[in-house]
Amino acid sequence: MRILFIGDVVARSGREALVRFLPELKTRWMPDVVIVNGENAAHGIGINEKICLEMFDSGVNVITLGNHSWDQRDVIPYIQREPRLIRPINYPSGTPGNGWIIHTIHDGRKILVVNAMARLFMDPMDDPFAAMVQLLEKHPLGKSVQASFLDFHGEASSEKMAMAQYLDGKISAVIGTHTHIPTADAQILSKGTAYQTDAGMTGDYNSVIGMRPEVPIQRFTRKFSIEKLSPAEGEACVCGVFIETDDKTGLATEICPVRRGARLQNTL
Repeated sequence: MRILFIGDVVARSGREALVRFLPELKTRWMPDVVIVNGENAAHGIGINEKICLEMFDSGVNVITLGNHSWDQRDVIPYIQREPRLIRPINYPSGTPGNGWIIHTIHDGRKILVVNAMARLFMDPMDDPFAAMVQLLEKHPLGKSVQASFLDFHGEASSEKMAMAQYLDGKISAVIGTHTHIPTADAQILSKGTAYQTDAGMTGDYNSVIGMRPEVPIQRFTRKFSIEKLSPAEGEACVCGVFIETDDKTGLATEICPVRRGARLQNTL
């Protein structure tokens, strides 16, 4: 199975870049499934129904979230009726929405797509390691699904790598999000799981992780600011990864960084 994952889409510039470059990326990589992290898509915080529909119309199959899942309140009723929009699986029981979906592609093959949130330097959450083991035992590779993918949303690179090593051989891919910086460690682990610590953001890189620099600089240098963060609005770069898996084993055979757009060195 061929999987295209696009990292955190930030604000309008990121959304426009996604719509602009996704057709080209689909032609280049010919993915069976397109997964996008959209938790920063609405003015840099959260997502709403309108933006989700725009992404789905552009060719996205599944949208994942993270610590900004609920920043746009009108997403709450929408996520309860839209299974293709998933929030972290380790939110407490009773939280709206679902943390995973089994997506069926055009030829009948199935992929389990999961969203989980790390805990180190993040909000208190239920144990993501236990949640993943329990879910993967119900949907083992090569049996009920041909592939499985985890968007692990977290701050600490150590926690992301620990999750990948913990699940190595039991899941097709573990790809990190949240830091908005693409890491240079795309690899296939020893038992066959594809991994990258962070896919990077889809947004304007002439910024501080997608935000206009002035306010973050004030906060770092003066320890306060009277202004709110606002997203950078320049030309964006689409960042993510392409993964190919073996349908018999569900394990990864290839992982390639994807970068297309302004400022960063493109990988096409």
